[in-house]
Amino acid sequence: MSPDSVDEATAFLEQHPEIATIDLLISDLNGVLRGKRIPRENLEKVYRDGVNLPASVFALDIHGNTIEETGLGLETGDGDRVCHPVPGSLMPSPWLRDGRQAQLLMSMSEADGRPFFADPRQVLDGVLERFRRAGLTPVVALELEFYLVDRQRNELGVIQPPLSPCSQERATQSQLYSINELDEYADFLEAIQAAADTQGLPLDTALKECAPGQFEINLLHCDSALTACDSAVLLKRLIKGVALKHGFEATFMAKPYGSEAGSGTHVHISLLDEAGRNIFADEDGAPLGTPELGRAVAGLLDTMPASMGLLAPNLNSFKRFQPGLYVPMAPTWGYDNRSVAVRIPSGDNRARRIEHRVAGADVNPYLLVATLLAAIDHGLHQHLTPPPAITGNAYDQVAPSLTNSWRQALDLLEHSEPLAEALGPDFLRVFIANRRAERDQSLQSVSKLEYDWYLRHV
Repeated sequence: MSPDSVDEATAFLEQHPEIATIDLLISDLNGVLRGKRIPRENLEKVYRDGVNLPASVFALDIHGNTIEETGLGLETGDGDRVCHPVPGSLMPSPWLRDGRQAQLLMSMSEADGRPFFADPRQVLDGVLERFRRAGLTPVVALELEFYLVDRQRNELGVIQPPLSPCSQERATQSQLYSINELDEYADFLEAIQAAADTQGLPLDTALKECAPGQFEINLLHCDSALTACDSAVLLKRLIKGVALKHGFEATFMAKPYGSEAGSGTHVHISLLDEAGRNIFADEDGAPLGTPELGRAVAGLLDTMPASMGLLAPNLNSFKRFQPGLYVPMAPTWGYDNRSVAVRIPSGDNRARRIEHRVAGADVNPYLLVATLLAAIDHGLHQHLTPPPAITGNAYDQVAPSLTNSWRQALDLLEHSEPLAEALGPDFLRVFIANRRAERDQSLQSVSKLEYDWYLRHV
């Protein structure tokens, strides 16, 4: 790292004498943050030399076990790679240890400095290089939905909405966009805002979502897709940590309740040329934008079936795709239409953009945005043409066609040439091997529902 980078660490330590330890964080394939904790005395050394972690951190399943089928474990000696700090990500974690804790994002490289192919952040940076060569800058904003749940399980041992901090009653209604519910959880939401301010995370709006205990927090748009995803990764950690401080748990499971709406991650994307012009904005203000916007939409629709393995990465992910709960079930698009998969929001023409509505809240933000940008790049370079935009209720007009099978999703992903080319065939091999192994593990478990339905009757 450069001397200026070490200066960042030195200045931070001088400004924060209260900080005792720093968490070095890296996002695995599932979006779970892994890493090491160091004393403050070691921070400058980390900036100078980096820190070693095994490459197999990207072979870990949701249990934290190495999936040997990825080829990153004992087959290659389970060797180390070097991880370097992400500039600008060193911040206090005010909800931890009375403010004596800080955190720092890392990214993994080979010994010779080349990006490590299986690091999701490096995968995204590789896709962004395609846009840099074309003189284009993606502008990205992410919207994160999540549930608060009571730390006390119900009499059946399953999760339940928390008791309101004000009324001490348990919510049973949707109350979408309820201001009263925001008021009841105001202390929690204000603590999130305060911690985000400390960490420099650009929060936009918070709202009550459409199920008991479900909320959404949005990040402001950013002209660095890497920074936008860094913010999303850190915001998820922040929300979970602040929730625990307030006596709740926060979950980004895609479908925590079978009968309620799932949680998604919506992504807004526009593209700026070298002059700073939004290439999706039509000069005459046409709501469906420019030919470039149409090609970008077409790329997203064309790759959407194959991208499901990345956008719905685990067993629970596919339970979210049920009719009647505002979840896209087919590759569709339209203007100001929340029944489609790819929505062109209304508003100022200069902010014309794509909103992608398919991914679950459980997705890895780096891999989500890398996948969407790879699809957009595919549409632009192949000059693809989208089908007619949907007006009205897409659910009534287009039959469901996106797979709800984890196995089929991974098979489709394995044979996607555009995604393999953009994300890297070696990365996809590791990702698919990891997900297939976890799926195989899931088949070894028999659920309570299966006992209730079948034990006595078949």
